[in-house]
Amino acid sequence: MSAVPGGVDTARQPPMTVPLRHFVVGLGFLLVGTTLGIGAVADVVPGRGGLVHVHFLLAGWICITIMGAMTQFVPVWSNATLHSRRLANAQLGLVATGLLGFGITLSFLPIEWLVPFGFLMLVGFWTFAYNIARTLATVDSLDVTERHFAFALACFLVLTVLGFLLAINLSTPVLSRLSVTHTGLLGAHVTVAVFGAVMTTVYGALYQLGTMFTQTELHGIDHHLRHVEEVSHPLGVVVLAAGRLFESSPVATLGGLSILLAALALGAVLLHKLYEMRVERTPMHTRYIVVVSSLTLWAIISVPAWISDPIAPGHRFGAAGSVHLLVVGVIGFVVLGTLYHIIPFILWVHTYSDRLGFEDVPMIDDLYDDRLAAVDGTLLFAGTVLLVVSEWVAFGPVAVGIGGALFTLGVVVFTANMLLVLRRHSPDTLDEVVFGSLSPRRERGRSEETVEESPR
Repeated sequence: MSAVPGGVDTARQPPMTVPLRHFVVGLGFLLVGTTLGIGAVADVVPGRGGLVHVHFLLAGWICITIMGAMTQFVPVWSNATLHSRRLANAQLGLVATGLLGFGITLSFLPIEWLVPFGFLMLVGFWTFAYNIARTLATVDSLDVTERHFAFALACFLVLTVLGFLLAINLSTPVLSRLSVTHTGLLGAHVTVAVFGAVMTTVYGALYQLGTMFTQTELHGIDHHLRHVEEVSHPLGVVVLAAGRLFESSPVATLGGLSILLAALALGAVLLHKLYEMRVERTPMHTRYIVVVSSLTLWAIISVPAWISDPIAPGHRFGAAGSVHLLVVGVIGFVVLGTLYHIIPFILWVHTYSDRLGFEDVPMIDDLYDDRLAAVDGTLLFAGTVLLVVSEWVAFGPVAVGIGGALFTLGVVVFTANMLLVLRRHSPDTLDEVVFGSLSPRRERGRSEETVEESPR
């Protein structure tokens, strides 16, 4: 059973529905994105289906989940009050609407529509970054997690500007005035997005979650490895992005090797915490074992690629054929493993924490179904292995399709498990979680109250 972390001031959290709404919308993009990936392999997705698949997974699932998680836990971890709950709600609507329109444009509409939808995403991500930055600004001294989050927020600002320029350039060429190429700008955008915004957030969260969920502390060599990662990773992101933007291989190589060094250091810290774990192993810990293995393997095999040609399109994510290893094996499993604790944790705090000591209450890991967790873990792992191996051995589109189908089926089972948690333990219904005050159920409730209170 997972322990309930002590010293957490839950009164500073936003309403329960705010982060849950982000997670549910993110899971929706995950389901659609994985389905589009299978369709792209089968060549049945119209337009630029592969690009929609990538954006729905990275911007839709991972980044929206990050937005919800930071909105929930930065106030908790930092002992600070969230700057604005209204902005926390607005950010999701802006990003989700912009991304949905972005995907529809790439599939069916004239390319010029990318600009307004891209602008909506930019405003949404900047709203999120502003809200969390203002929250962190009230903290006297930033710890390792908060420093990672601050750098990640800066990367969100940069990546959206680079992405918006790419969208503009597809309809109206403007890059010639900036002395950069579309390929260089795309390489910098991918670098800042994946390694800057996403991986930095993942690393920062793991320093908190890795110790919290294993009931351990950083000590001895952990502090030296943390210092290596904390210096090497942000420096590597900046240098690699600059090298790719201006298409300088020597500069990009230095940045890439710095990122890989940081990945190995963080992997060693997490492995040490899993080895010292003082609690019973849960599906979340199993997923973290996959993360450590994938991160270490990705870093090792990417060294030759980023030494030889770090600006090649095939090496944007590391070694050729390592996209699924990084995005699914590392980032995906961190997000899924963490959600197995975050969603039940939020519901536990709001539903059961006040009853603790007065009556028998379930533990956090009692809220989800262990059998479904085992099934989705098996499907996700099998699908990931097949996707990764298919990139290396070139099994063909059939094997890639099967791997994608297994992973998608695992996502469906995982989503069903989390929806069951919401149904059984949330005081709000699913439509109230997703739509908030706009929920038809709440509208009916307000109407009934008005009728009851009206004079007769």
